[in-house]
Amino acid sequence: LTKPFDVDELEARLRHALDRQEFLLHYQPKADLATGRVTGVEALLRWQPPGDGLIGPDQFIPALEETGLIVGVGGWVLREACGQMRRWQQDGMRPLQLAVNLSARQLRQPGLVELVAQALAETGLEAHRLEVELTESMLIDDSELVQEALTGLADMGVRIAIDDFGTGHSSLRYLKRFQVDTLKIDRSFVMGTPGDADDSAITAAVIALGQGLGLNVVAEGVETDAQLAFLQARQCHEWQGYLLSRAIGPDAFLRWLSAREASPGSAS
Repeated sequence: LTKPFDVDELEARLRHALDRQEFLLHYQPKADLATGRVTGVEALLRWQPPGDGLIGPDQFIPALEETGLIVGVGGWVLREACGQMRRWQQDGMRPLQLAVNLSARQLRQPGLVELVAQALAETGLEAHRLEVELTESMLIDDSELVQEALTGLADMGVRIAIDDFGTGHSSLRYLKRFQVDTLKIDRSFVMGTPGDADDSAITAAVIALGQGLGLNVVAEGVETDAQLAFLQARQCHEWQGYLLSRAIGPDAFLRWLSAREASPGSAS
């Protein structure tokens, strides 16, 4: 971002950004901790307004949430990410898991299940290849609308992940109430391992909780070999972070994956 927008200008520009095709997706891979095999990608939104550099989500997502524009943009993200995964498959890439973040507004929007079903039908992506990521605070709302949305998604075969686990208003009751498949350990805890005793204890506890409940556990924000070794020793299932790869564009990701799987020392 070459210069900060004021609030009014930011909102005005975001209102036209989708129509002007200024949004794009980058993809961050995740891998199996035991084998090193790449298992999937998380789709992450970026904004490229004319005359400015690439803008990260922390600078515009809050404005999209506040204005309600996130509903329309979130629908585009879902369709674009599912479509990209199918294009990769048609180009010969082996099937991977696709993670897409849902906002609180999207989760409470009537018709979410139908929106997801339509995106899958239009793109041809199999439902079990899609995983929607929600935050803990979104599940504290026990409203009928949220329950129906999550039940509908699960019944369709879409997987459900809890993002940034441990940072919200933790109430483990929802792990029983909803059909959760994956816990993602927040990067703030992972980055403190193995040096910080508290972060290490929390990370180990989340891994053990996930294992005990039969859930997939993913560690976010892994940046060092020491963090990776800590997670491997505790049999965490999957990981993502800069040590593996930053979020990159679709063409760059395809090249990255091809190079990684062609490397003699890399698991495929």
